[in-house]
Amino acid sequence: MNINEKMERKQFYKLVLSLVIPMALQNLINVGVTSADVIMLGKVGETVLSASSLAGQVQFIMTLIFFGLTSGAAVLTAQYWGKKDIRTIEKVLGITMRFALIVGIFFTAVVLVFPAQIMRIFTSEEPVIREGVDYLRIIAFSYIFIAITMIYLNIMRSVERVIISTLVYLVSLIINIIFNAIFIFGLFGLEPMGIKGAALATLIARIVEFLIVLFYSKKINKEVQFRFKNLLVRDKLLMKDFLEYSLPVVVNELMWGAGTAANAAIIGHLGQSVVAANSVTQVTRQLATVIAFGLANATAIILGKAIGEQKEELAKIYAKRLIRLTLILGVIGAIVVQGVSHIAKANMNLSAEANSYLGIMMFVMSYFVIGQVYNTTMIVGVFRAGGDTRFGLVLDVITLWGCSILLGFIAAFILKWSIPIVYIIIMSDEIIKIPLSTWRYKSMKWLRNVTR
Repeated sequence: MNINEKMERKQFYKLVLSLVIPMALQNLINVGVTSADVIMLGKVGETVLSASSLAGQVQFIMTLIFFGLTSGAAVLTAQYWGKKDIRTIEKVLGITMRFALIVGIFFTAVVLVFPAQIMRIFTSEEPVIREGVDYLRIIAFSYIFIAITMIYLNIMRSVERVIISTLVYLVSLIINIIFNAIFIFGLFGLEPMGIKGAALATLIARIVEFLIVLFYSKKINKEVQFRFKNLLVRDKLLMKDFLEYSLPVVVNELMWGAGTAANAAIIGHLGQSVVAANSVTQVTRQLATVIAFGLANATAIILGKAIGEQKEELAKIYAKRLIRLTLILGVIGAIVVQGVSHIAKANMNLSAEANSYLGIMMFVMSYFVIGQVYNTTMIVGVFRAGGDTRFGLVLDVITLWGCSILLGFIAAFILKWSIPIVYIIIMSDEIIKIPLSTWRYKSMKWLRNVTR
């Protein structure tokens, strides 16, 4: 390796670190928010822990739509960032925000009108449904704030403005933890509010996030600005491009999110102990993948910018390096899951039955995360950076709906197999995806410049 190659590699890994570290911290902070609810509500009991986990599926699906919108938009913004076309990036931001606000208002209305019906999708246990309804009636008011904040911060990430997201969510985490403790347990003379307290604390944190973003967009960020007039922008070609690349991603994220919710519904009907154990397992999965998912997002930015600069060969080299890093992080994630398993068993107030399920679920999750981080980097990072947004949709329909959910439903409710076997089947989709996503990557069909 000559001096120039060494310098190029050094610059590359420096860029990767500058993007991955803030995004990994942001992912870790987001896990911290979820963990705060799980840990504190876990101290109250299994019923409220299960209720918050199942009620949270609504927000999970909504944020997946937002993620789909911004991922599709990022196909354009990252490549236009490579061209330094700021005005077009601002238009894309406005178009994305318009769709997100419509989605946020819709989810808010539906949850406020039909909270009990929504909870019954996920569980048939009345105590869990009642607690979940209390949670939803408060948390629904945060959805519009989430829409604005998430869209703005995710678009900023695609143009290498990653620090602001970390700062916003760090402040949010601190506020969430403080108010969680005060409201859930009734500190400083207040009445203990239980699950309502967790919802209220989260709502306050979301409002603060929104206020910080509003200040940043108006007073600090002078390069790529959010303009209210762009909410109504009319640009037929840009809208056509946005819909072409965003719609498959939105549908992809919805199919994946609905599949995850379907898995949660299957688990929810297997009993409260299974739900409680799965709640802890899912938080552990999030913890184990914070850096890897940061790398996946960084991959989309780095490759998108390189393609926008018409450096396709360099994009291929970068993709290969980033995939190697992903595999290393996947193995580290698996080790983290096994390490957390023992800590969780010792510190959570779970029944003996839930604890026994927890050990099995953690083992399954340890190999699941390797597949998930690999596939996420491929689909969210590599393929979407090159405008290949349809393949992920096809892949999820085949592996998630056609395999793991269908077979998991049959195993759980028709064949009545044991809970460990059902869980292994439900969590098999990411393993099935690996050879298919690898084939797509090697075909190089994902590599396209989509700017005009």
